[in-house]
Amino acid sequence: MVLIINFYAMRMLLIFCYFSLLMLGNSCFESSEKTTNANTTNTTDSTEVVNTNKKSILFFGDSLTAGLGLDTSEAFPAIIQNRIDSLGLAYQVINAGLSGETTASGRNRISWVFNQKVDVFVLGLGANDGLRGIPISETRKNLQAIIDFAKEKNPDVQIILAGMQIPPNMGQDYTNDFKNIFPEIAKDNSISLVPFLLENVGGIPELNQQDGIHPTAEGHKLITENVWPVIKDLL
Repeated sequence: MVLIINFYAMRMLLIFCYFSLLMLGNSCFESSEKTTNANTTNTTDSTEVVNTNKKSILFFGDSLTAGLGLDTSEAFPAIIQNRIDSLGLAYQVINAGLSGETTASGRNRISWVFNQKVDVFVLGLGANDGLRGIPISETRKNLQAIIDFAKEKNPDVQIILAGMQIPPNMGQDYTNDFKNIFPEIAKDNSISLVPFLLENVGGIPELNQQDGIHPTAEGHKLITENVWPVIKDLL
């Protein structure tokens, strides 16, 4: 009888020790997990601080900006980012290009992309307006509204307007009036102008994809050279 009691007592003691070790292990794991989470949080906060130290350059445009048909790393905004990095400048490029965008749809979308602080704003819309024959007055009104919004959100924002040109499919008068929109708006608003975004690229088959409209990777390198002289003076 004594042996049975001793055996029972020993068994209970072993069970107690087992659960004690289990609880201790869980406690250590939770402590380690909290430490890991704390370290992760600190790392994230640190990354955010680094990002906020950089000024932002927002490229707001259509498929030409988005780099349709190419990897985003081949589009001219990404090439400009690489050049900025090589010069050690504290700017972060944001590619907000959207294929098919018109000035009207861009006007509707502008409030969303300006949820963050924008230091340099590169406006590259209008090509789709011209190809669709949208009235010149509408294109002008929408571009002006986008510029006004950008200035309202950040009075210190530096704005660059990318000039566009189209083939004379809509008639010579429309083609000329369309071309003149961009220098006129740039002058009226005292903002910088890229005279023609597709200079030395548009209409050259070997620098465009099969559709004859969207530049190849090599074409985007040349677009970079059209934009860079204007943007570098603002950095």
